Amino acid sequence: MPTDERGTQSPQSVTRVIRILEALGASPGPMSLADLARALDAPKSSLAALLRGLAEEGFVTPADGAWQLGPGAFGLSSALLEARRRLQSSDLVRDGMRRLADRCGETVLFGVRDEDGETLTYVDVIESQKTVRFIVPVGDRRPLYSTAGGRALLAAGTDEDLRRYLERLKPEAFTSETLTAKRALGEAITTAREAGVAQTIDQASEGVTGTASPIRDAAGTVIGVLIVAAPSLRLADRLAELKRLVKDEAGTISRSLGYRAKG
Repeated sequence: MPTDERGTQSPQSVTRVIRILEALGASPGPMSLADLARALDAPKSSLAALLRGLAEEGFVTPADGAWQLGPGAFGLSSALLEARRRLQSSDLVRDGMRRLADRCGETVLFGVRDEDGETLTYVDVIESQKTVRFIVPVGDRRPLYSTAGGRALLAAGTDEDLRRYLERLKPEAFTSETLTAKRALGEAITTAREAGVAQTIDQASEGVTGTASPIRDAAGTVIGVLIVAAPSLRLADRLAELKRLVKDEAGTISRSLGYRAKG
């Protein structure tokens, strides 16, 4: 266990050790103590002590006045990859869905974009325990443009993908609130991209609010979308809260799958 300057075990030091290994792993070459201090926004004295400890265990090695990953780090990486192979991605997604369901008390879904590029399919569902709740069977398909999950998937794609999608789209109104104007749809999807979360109210179904955020794997590929769906009347004062909960949990699941956001 790393120690801070006072010689006591420190949770902050544990976090810094992880961040040191991540920074060195992401760097194209060795990093100096000054580089690490700037990247981690941490004191050089603290990092120097941690680097010495990591070097003793072979996790880092000195390189011409700088630091790089050592054999111990690569051994740990191999062990973690093997553990990840044993723990299927679907289990990690399901665990996150349970956490989100417990936190928000509403129905939680996991959806994937279909091969036709026009719809999404719900492949896993955890239903709310409330008497009045959103119910949808696994395997149900919905258009991308009218659902929070679909908009989150479109927002996570490229500008060119979105442009082609809107060009071939022939939207229809499912409720009096369904957005069908392509320019407005494009703006809504752009907003979702900037926020990292999409939210729709009474768009695909009357009286249903959806909130969704994409889930990515270690390569940064979007494997699906995490969704909370619930009666709109119950959510009037919880819209911002649900955005935060869904985005946070989608991020947690993505990190468990090995995704690390750039920047």
